Amino acid sequence: QVQLVESGGGLVQPGGSLRLSCAASGMFFSSYAMGWYRQAPGEQRELVATITSNGRTNYADSVKGRFTISRDNAKNTKKTVYLQMNNLKSEDTAVYYCNADLDSRNYWGQGTQVTVSE
Repeated sequence: QVQLVESGGGLVQPGGSLRLSCAASGMFFSSYAMGWYRQAPGEQRELVATITSNGRTNYADSVKGRFTISRDNAKNTKKTVYLQMNNLKSEDTAVYYCNADLDSRNYWGQGTQVTVSE
């Protein structure tokens, strides 16, 4: 059974940083493209960043230069994808979701709240 469990969300002031983690289990992690998406209240879910199985990354224009996605495929470690978020802005406030995608298989985590506020 595939599980994606996000952690690391919270309340941070504008200009601050957070690192989100998504621990994956029940899947051949290194084969999947992984991504982070977010959904603000009243808005549609949107792509934040993705990373392919071989490490190629893609970012939404709104987060380029501020966010970094990475993944840990090493055999003996927990299979995890990260999102380092720097210089956070109020408009980054949303629930952040982890996604795993391979061919017709697509999975989501339960989400973690990020709130950027004074």
